[in-house]
Amino acid sequence: MNIGQALRQAATAGVARLDAHLLLLHALGRPASDRAWLLAHDDDECRPEDHAQFEALCRRRLAGEPVAYLTGHKEFFGMPLAVDSRVLVPRPETETLVEWALQAVEGVRGPRIVDLGTGSGAIALALASRRPDARIEAVDASAGALEVAGANARRLGLRVRLRQGHWLDGCEGVHDLIVSNPPYVRDGDEHLAALVHEPPHALAAGADGLDDLRRIVESAPARLAPGGWLLLEHGWDQAEAVRALLRGAGLTGVETRKDLAGIDRCSGGRRPERG
Repeated sequence: MNIGQALRQAATAGVARLDAHLLLLHALGRPASDRAWLLAHDDDECRPEDHAQFEALCRRRLAGEPVAYLTGHKEFFGMPLAVDSRVLVPRPETETLVEWALQAVEGVRGPRIVDLGTGSGAIALALASRRPDARIEAVDASAGALEVAGANARRLGLRVRLRQGHWLDGCEGVHDLIVSNPPYVRDGDEHLAALVHEPPHALAAGADGLDDLRRIVESAPARLAPGGWLLLEHGWDQAEAVRALLRGAGLTGVETRKDLAGIDRCSGGRRPERG
């Protein structure tokens, strides 16, 4: 069977075109950026062992397993991150949070930053890649997640301090920026069924999806330096509620930013300056 036939067979089975391309490239041992190569080599024969691997990957994808878990990596903010079922797959919309975070510490020398619920390390490592002078702590309650984040940091040659803990519990000192993409899906939300392969503790957060956001907002002001920012990712319909939490905690300059799809994706505020 040639490459074109293999892709058409996958399409007939119901595998999305982009997914099929990425899975076949992985089976062939080629980088994900080689989609143009696939089209140019449509008539090339697949080795039986490569085709068998591709078919196995397609079956797993049709069962709902994320492509990132099948290939073992996901690009985020221009960085290739290793991912597996111990961590949530980084989403492109979270890059909105990273961009805001970089703006928040612009002009701050050696900013002190903590990333809560770091998972694969996506946010912390993206910040470290742009601000090598920053002192960044990446926190997660999961030892497995920290193993993934640590491996990514070493492979990318980026410096972050990893710490196992639950949100800001055990956090020392004050920070110029606290940033987090915490769980914010409502318990029982219909979308959870499609996310069954990802770690549930990284997704659901109580009846209204705000349990973890509340806990972070309640404890963050005491850990912010004067003028320091707290930036949070949240669900598409939670911006108003999160802004209310931020204002209730005494933060100022509270606002919400949209992702590239025009969805309210992140909200944040800052601790008032002294005097």
